[in-house]
Amino acid sequence: MHDRAGKLAKESDLIDVDALLAAYYDVIPDVNDPVQRIVFGTSGHRGTSTNGSFNEAHIVSTTAAIVEYRRMQGYDGPLFVGADPHALSEPAWRSAIEVLEEAGVFTMIDSRRSWTPTPAVSHAILRANGAPNNLRTSGPGLADGIIITPSHNPPTDGGFKYNPPTGGPADSEATTWIARRANEIMAGDWRSVPRATTSEPSGLANIHFYDFLSAYVNDLESVINFDAIREAGVRIAADPLGGAAVDYWGAIAERYGLDLAVVNPKVDPTWSFMTLDWDGKIRMDCSSPYAMASLVQQMKDNDEGFVIATGNDADADRHGIVTADGLMNPNHYLAVAIEYLFQNRPGWGETARVGKTLVSSSLIDRVSAAIGREVYEVPVGFKYFVSGLLDSSLGFGGEESAGASFLRHDGTVWTTDKDGILLALLAAEITAVTGKTPSQLHAEQTERFGQSWYARVDQVATREEKTKLAALSADDVTATTLAGEEITAKLVNAPGDGAPIGGLKVTTKNAWFAARPSGTEDVYKIYAESFISEEHLHEVQNAAREVVARAIG
Repeated sequence: MHDRAGKLAKESDLIDVDALLAAYYDVIPDVNDPVQRIVFGTSGHRGTSTNGSFNEAHIVSTTAAIVEYRRMQGYDGPLFVGADPHALSEPAWRSAIEVLEEAGVFTMIDSRRSWTPTPAVSHAILRANGAPNNLRTSGPGLADGIIITPSHNPPTDGGFKYNPPTGGPADSEATTWIARRANEIMAGDWRSVPRATTSEPSGLANIHFYDFLSAYVNDLESVINFDAIREAGVRIAADPLGGAAVDYWGAIAERYGLDLAVVNPKVDPTWSFMTLDWDGKIRMDCSSPYAMASLVQQMKDNDEGFVIATGNDADADRHGIVTADGLMNPNHYLAVAIEYLFQNRPGWGETARVGKTLVSSSLIDRVSAAIGREVYEVPVGFKYFVSGLLDSSLGFGGEESAGASFLRHDGTVWTTDKDGILLALLAAEITAVTGKTPSQLHAEQTERFGQSWYARVDQVATREEKTKLAALSADDVTATTLAGEEITAKLVNAPGDGAPIGGLKVTTKNAWFAARPSGTEDVYKIYAESFISEEHLHEVQNAAREVVARAIG
């Protein structure tokens, strides 16, 4: 823990924006260095310009690969492009626009020439493809999208991801092809990729404008009960954390007549107004009590009578919920949201399931069982929820990292990417309808289902050890007990869809752990939970290290 975690950033903590932008163009990646190659993780390619991991070569090559991929797939409709306020998003946006223009791709950009949240891009793609009632995922004229964002990552970083016509994150087959082809282009003469001589939209034949904000905001009433929020007079504090949602919150308040204040309208590529995260870095992680310290303190002082306060990360695909009790643990809020939604959305029908990642709290399983809903448990990554949200077999899909989305009132698809704005608004609806804040409802859940202790820790590992962990079979685990309890399951494939975990999950009656190798660092991540005590959680974590060490040793 950094000694200034939760404290306001100092000038010495801030990035040099000019140096970052210069490096985007000046640094030429070494394709033989794994760090500098194009790698699509669960949320696209991420990196920074100063170490050669996010530069002009990466974006030109990746955009060219996406052009080839969509042609190969027959996607000839509009391609929607959104970007967040990270400093590297602007030059990456320009590079992409230049490639798309010269490739003849019918490209839709924000009509305000401003920032676009990830859920607004997902919504636009689905709407262009006929959602909600006449959704198409095949045939001519299909739309797709590019979102330029590293999400909650520090101000040094840039990110670039592709969403196909399903509106959500691309699956592994697509991202593997795109990354491989992009690296081939980058290793060759990437400078020969045809590009327009300017990225200024005026005068470009293939660049068109789309009002992402109005389309998204005006449609929110199909998924949120604004009448209840307005009539109950729930006072809301919205903090975009300097991200792409900054203009959206004001528009939502005006459109639906809400008692809502945007408490921090600042946008600054250095994020100088942020408090430092646990490790002393500036990180727009709305699930972190350190990054959210200012909003938590504002709710504690609460001179303005706010009932709910919300935060979003830079591209608004994550949510943070603050009440008088403080910042909610993402798992706790997901469990409350699930119980509320499935009891207050009759249009979803009786068969819609609950989507959760295998590293989310087992409280979700207990809540789902109590309300008679099947749990669909998948590996880490929102892409595993896309098909279920599209066909409405999932009413809700959520990740432990504070990302989720759910269906419209009538049971049709809303977005197939994480929607932090939506989940923040839901907290106000829950409060309005139940008369209790989500944290108060969580306290009631713990009385019924038990209190749990949940944490994620990192364990140092070599590249070889990480490779072994990702390739484990259940037979590699010889242990029969875990922290004093009999092991009930050893999983290397997710129970919901059978997809490989890329690691291991071990469960007992009252606890579990999951271990997954990091894609960017020489560590593996241990997620663990105990319904017995905090001391037992530590026992589970220690036992997990032993189990994994024996399995990969």
